[in-house]
Amino acid sequence: MQIIPITPRGYCKGVVNAINVAKQCLIDYPNQNIYVLGMIVHNKYVVMALDNLNIKTIENKNMTRLQLLDEIDSGIIIFTAHGISANVKQKAIAKGLTCIDASCIDVKKTQDIVINKLNQDYAILYIGKKNHPEAEAICDISDKITLICDDTIPNVNNDKIFVTNQTTMSILEIKHINSAILNKYPKAIIQHEICNATTIRQKAIFEANSLDTLFVVGDVVSNNSNKLRDIAINCGITNVFLIESNLDIKPEYLIDSNRVGITSGASTPTYLTNQVIDCLKNYAITKQVIHQEIDITKIL
Repeated sequence: MQIIPITPRGYCKGVVNAINVAKQCLIDYPNQNIYVLGMIVHNKYVVMALDNLNIKTIENKNMTRLQLLDEIDSGIIIFTAHGISANVKQKAIAKGLTCIDASCIDVKKTQDIVINKLNQDYAILYIGKKNHPEAEAICDISDKITLICDDTIPNVNNDKIFVTNQTTMSILEIKHINSAILNKYPKAIIQHEICNATTIRQKAIFEANSLDTLFVVGDVVSNNSNKLRDIAINCGITNVFLIESNLDIKPEYLIDSNRVGITSGASTPTYLTNQVIDCLKNYAITKQVIHQEIDITKIL
């Protein structure tokens, strides 16, 4: 059995920056309570590692960022890599919280583009995932922004239509939805905003389609990890598994597997991916799945 780590994989610059911002807060504010408004990046082990450092994550999938702020009365609040809206910032400041913005620069760029087009009186069609914090932050900017989650395209009462997207979407999905938009609104202006890190990780899957098995290491709530899985399935790879760590690998996953690839989402710690690679290499030799315990102190 051949084990093939796919490159590039793992952390992107936005994730590295967000984690570094959080760790710097421990130095800058040693005697204050530090909170993250939502998961700083979509990986539960990163959240656990921050909690181990006494950086508390305030998260509830049924609540918006604006609502989550009601859970915090004082201290330091870190806005996640997924971006934040002006409304949330204003509320946090009004509550007397010290605000630290760990937003990815690519996400900020998309927000700036949208604001600029709104100022030019465009209606915005934003392709993204419902309830995702990046999409939430964009859609909170204006009621002239419509979230598009599939190829069901709404009626727009504006001759000027601008289309853009969440940075972690699938290349194939965006192509399909944009085609549907142009079919209905041929004069719509489209600007692709899938970030470079997401794009090159997805393209690497297209180039690795000779695999018969692929493990995508990433959190189940990570959009970019889920899109890597979806693209692998679309490419015709027979067995595709989204796993959070080496603890999720089962012997039956490897039956009749000859070429086994490993990739990971942009919010997946290298430590976790390396454990998966080690586990699979060991299986190739011993035909036994031996799990390694996860040391939270090695995540960050």
